[in-house]
Amino acid sequence: MELIQSFSVDHTRIIPGIFTSRVDRVGDRSVTTYDVRLKRPNIEPVIDVAAMHSLEHIVATYLRNDPDWKDEVIYWGPMGCLTGFYLILKGERAPQELYGLMRDAFRSVENVREVPGAAPVNCGHYLMHDLAMAKWYAREFADYLEANDGNDSIFEYPRAKRLVTDDGQHFFDS
Repeated sequence: MELIQSFSVDHTRIIPGIFTSRVDRVGDRSVTTYDVRLKRPNIEPVIDVAAMHSLEHIVATYLRNDPDWKDEVIYWGPMGCLTGFYLILKGERAPQELYGLMRDAFRSVENVREVPGAAPVNCGHYLMHDLAMAKWYAREFADYLEANDGNDSIFEYPRAKRLVTDDGQHFFDS
Protein backbone atom coordinates (compact mmCIF):
# COMPACT_ATOMS: atom_id res chain seq x y z
CA MET A 1 0.00 0.00 0.00
CA GLU A 2 1.38 3.41 -0.95
CA LEU A 3 2.11 5.84 1.87
CA ILE A 4 -0.14 8.91 1.76
CA GLN A 5 1.47 12.27 1.06
CA SER A 6 1.17 13.67 4.60
CA PHE A 7 3.19 10.73 5.94
CA SER A 8 6.07 11.59 3.61
CA VAL A 9 6.84 14.69 5.69
CA ASP A 10 9.71 14.17 8.11
CA HIS A 11 7.87 14.64 11.40
CA THR A 12 11.15 14.57 13.33
CA ARG A 13 12.18 17.86 11.68
CA ILE A 14 8.91 19.76 11.22
CA ILE A 15 8.48 23.04 13.06
CA PRO A 16 5.38 25.14 13.67
CA GLY A 17 4.25 26.99 10.57
CA ILE A 18 1.91 27.02 7.59
CA PHE A 19 2.62 24.39 4.94
CA THR A 20 1.05 23.15 1.73
CA SER A 21 0.11 19.56 2.46
CA ARG A 22 -1.41 18.68 -0.92
CA VAL A 23 -3.08 20.11 -4.01
CA ASP A 24 -5.93 18.23 -5.65
CA ARG A 25 -7.89 18.86 -8.81
CA VAL A 26 -11.67 18.90 -8.48
CA GLY A 27 -13.11 19.29 -11.94
CA ASP A 28 -11.51 22.36 -13.46
CA ARG A 29 -10.51 23.82 -10.08
CA SER A 30 -7.79 23.04 -7.59
CA VAL A 31 -8.30 22.52 -3.88
CA THR A 32 -5.38 22.92 -1.49
CA THR A 33 -4.93 21.36 1.93
CA TYR A 34 -2.71 23.35 4.29
CA ASP A 35 -1.05 22.08 7.45
CA VAL A 36 -1.26 24.79 10.12
CA ARG A 37 1.17 23.31 12.61
CA LEU A 38 1.21 24.79 16.13
CA LYS A 39 3.49 22.25 17.84
CA ARG A 40 6.62 20.28 16.96
CA PRO A 41 5.49 16.66 16.58
CA ASN A 42 6.95 14.13 18.97
CA ILE A 43 8.87 16.87 20.81
CA GLU A 44 6.40 19.34 22.32
CA PRO A 45 3.33 18.32 24.29
CA VAL A 46 0.24 18.18 22.09
CA ILE A 47 -2.57 20.70 22.32
CA ASP A 48 -5.06 19.92 25.07
CA VAL A 49 -8.16 18.26 23.56
CA ALA A 50 -10.69 20.72 25.04
CA ALA A 51 -8.58 23.71 23.95
CA MET A 52 -8.18 22.17 20.47
CA HIS A 53 -11.96 21.78 20.24
CA SER A 54 -12.45 25.42 21.23
CA LEU A 55 -9.84 26.59 18.71
CA GLU A 56 -11.60 24.55 16.04
CA HIS A 57 -14.89 26.35 16.73
CA ILE A 58 -13.39 29.83 17.10
CA VAL A 59 -11.05 29.80 14.11
CA ALA A 60 -13.63 28.08 11.86
CA THR A 61 -16.10 30.84 12.75
CA TYR A 62 -13.46 33.50 12.08
CA LEU A 63 -12.51 32.03 8.70
CA ARG A 64 -16.09 31.60 7.56
CA ASN A 65 -16.87 35.20 8.45
CA ASP A 66 -13.77 36.84 6.99
CA PRO A 67 -15.04 38.84 3.99
CA ASP A 68 -11.93 38.13 1.89
CA TRP A 69 -11.70 34.40 2.62
CA LYS A 70 -15.13 33.03 3.59
CA ASP A 71 -16.02 31.91 0.07
CA GLU A 72 -12.68 30.09 -0.28
CA VAL A 73 -12.90 28.01 2.92
CA ILE A 74 -13.92 24.38 2.51
CA TYR A 75 -12.76 22.94 5.84
CA TRP A 76 -10.95 23.79 9.08
CA GLY A 77 -10.33 21.00 11.57
CA PRO A 78 -7.85 19.44 13.98
CA MET A 79 -5.16 16.92 13.14
CA GLY A 80 -5.56 13.59 14.85
CA CYS A 81 -2.11 13.99 16.43
CA LEU A 82 -3.27 17.24 18.11
CA THR A 83 -0.27 19.27 16.91
CA GLY A 84 -2.19 21.49 14.49
CA PHE A 85 -5.04 21.93 12.04
CA TYR A 86 -5.88 21.28 8.43
CA LEU A 87 -7.24 24.14 6.35
CA ILE A 88 -8.71 23.28 2.97
CA LEU A 89 -9.23 26.15 0.55
CA LYS A 90 -10.46 26.49 -3.00
CA GLY A 91 -7.64 27.36 -5.38
CA GLU A 92 -3.92 27.16 -4.98
CA ARG A 93 -1.88 29.68 -3.03
CA ALA A 94 1.56 29.68 -1.54
CA PRO A 95 1.40 29.21 2.24
CA GLN A 96 3.02 32.65 2.65
CA GLU A 97 -0.24 34.13 1.33
CA LEU A 98 -2.04 32.71 4.38
CA TYR A 99 0.33 34.26 6.90
CA GLY A 100 -1.80 37.33 7.66
CA LEU A 101 -5.03 35.35 7.73
CA MET A 102 -3.67 32.80 10.20
CA ARG A 103 -1.95 35.40 12.37
CA ASP A 104 -5.14 37.46 12.54
CA ALA A 105 -7.37 34.41 13.12
CA PHE A 106 -5.27 33.29 16.08
CA ARG A 107 -4.97 36.85 17.42
CA SER A 108 -8.77 37.15 17.29
CA VAL A 109 -9.13 34.35 19.83
CA GLU A 110 -8.02 36.75 22.57
CA ASN A 111 -11.21 38.81 22.11
CA VAL A 112 -13.63 35.87 22.22
CA ARG A 113 -15.84 35.81 25.31
CA GLU A 114 -17.54 32.51 24.62
CA VAL A 115 -16.89 29.65 22.24
CA PRO A 116 -19.27 29.92 19.27
CA GLY A 117 -21.52 26.91 18.79
CA ALA A 118 -20.72 25.45 22.22
CA ALA A 119 -24.30 24.39 23.01
CA PRO A 120 -25.90 20.94 22.89
CA VAL A 121 -27.92 21.84 19.79
CA ASN A 122 -24.77 22.98 17.89
CA CYS A 123 -21.98 20.71 19.06
CA GLY A 124 -21.43 16.98 19.46
CA HIS A 125 -19.51 17.41 22.73
CA TYR A 126 -20.46 20.86 23.96
CA LEU A 127 -18.98 20.36 27.43
CA MET A 128 -15.50 19.65 26.07
CA HIS A 129 -14.25 23.22 25.63
CA ASP A 130 -11.54 25.24 27.34
CA LEU A 131 -11.56 28.87 26.24
CA ALA A 132 -8.79 29.96 28.61
CA MET A 133 -6.36 27.36 27.26
CA ALA A 134 -7.48 28.04 23.68
CA LYS A 135 -6.50 31.67 24.22
CA TRP A 136 -3.12 30.58 25.58
CA TYR A 137 -2.34 28.33 22.57
CA ALA A 138 -3.63 30.96 20.13
CA ARG A 139 -1.44 33.67 21.65
CA GLU A 140 1.57 31.35 21.63
CA PHE A 141 1.11 30.56 17.92
CA ALA A 142 0.38 34.17 16.87
CA ASP A 143 3.48 35.33 18.79
CA TYR A 144 5.50 32.59 17.07
CA LEU A 145 4.27 33.65 13.62
CA GLU A 146 5.15 37.27 14.33
CA ALA A 147 8.59 36.35 15.70
CA ASN A 148 9.24 34.35 12.51
CA ASP A 149 7.91 36.89 10.02
CA GLY A 150 10.27 36.65 7.06
CA ASN A 151 11.56 33.20 8.05
CA ASP A 152 10.84 30.99 5.02
CA SER A 153 11.32 27.77 7.01
CA ILE A 154 7.87 28.22 8.59
CA PHE A 155 6.43 27.66 5.10
CA GLU A 156 8.60 24.76 3.87
CA TYR A 157 7.93 21.16 4.81
CA PRO A 158 10.96 19.03 5.61
CA ARG A 159 10.48 16.01 3.34
CA ALA A 160 11.52 12.52 4.34
CA LYS A 161 13.40 10.60 1.69
CA ARG A 162 12.21 7.05 1.31
CA LEU A 163 14.54 4.24 0.49
CA VAL A 164 12.60 1.35 -1.03
CA THR A 165 14.19 -2.07 -0.91
CA ASP A 166 13.93 -4.64 -3.69
CA ASP A 167 11.10 -6.35 -1.83
CA GLY A 168 9.14 -3.09 -1.40
CA GLN A 169 9.92 -2.16 2.21
CA HIS A 170 10.06 1.58 2.93
CA PHE A 171 12.76 3.13 5.09
CA PHE A 172 13.15 6.79 6.01
CA ASP A 173 16.42 8.72 6.23
CA SER A 174 15.52 10.37 9.52
